[in-house]
Order: sequence, then C-alpha cells, then structure tokens
Amino acid sequence: MHIDLPEKRYYGIGEVARAFDVNTSLIRFWEKEFDVIQPKKNAKGNRKFTPRDIKNLQLIYHLVKERGFTLEGAKTHLKEERQKTLSNFEIIQKLERIKAELIKIKDQL
Repeated sequence: MHIDLPEKRYYGIGEVARAFDVNTSLIRFWEKEFDVIQPKKNAKGNRKFTPRDIKNLQLIYHLVKERGFTLEGAKTHLKEERQKTLSNFEIIQKLERIKAELIKIKDQL
C-alpha cells in the first residue's frame, strides 16, 4: 500500500487516518495494541505521529489488512520476525512504486 503524506516531522491523527483510508478510532486502537506505535502528545493530548510511527503503521496495516493476520498473529510476527518482515515489506513497497511508475509511463505512450 502506498500512502500519500508530505514530508513532515509530525502528522496529526486525521492526516494519518485519511492516508490509510481508515477511521481515527482504528489508529487509536492499534496504538493501544501495538507497542511499536508511540506518538507524541501535545499539551492538549493530540497525537503527533512521527515518520517512524507511520512506517510501523504501514507494516501493521500490511499484516492485518492485506495479509489477513489476526492482531495476536501480527504482534507475534512483529516480535519474532521483525527484521525479516521489515525487509520484505520494504521490498514490496519498492516494487509497488516501480509498478506505478511503469504504468504511468505506459499511459503516456
């Protein structure tokens, strides 16, 4: 899944939810369930997600929504095979970007 977020230091929960096309409640739920997501909170309590949090959310989204893992399965998978999963996920993302670029070139021909 390719998300379209500008390069920033922090992202609000609304921006993140729109980028993943999910409800903000799901983002808050995943924050509680997965300890790798640790957004900063300002004085008002608003969550501010870092680019690292976004990468972790992408990985969780991939495992749960695209590969069909249960939450417990995704947690276990992240703990046991984090490096391997991250490597595979990054490869998949690069291939998806290449595919999108090739489709764009094909459409221009």
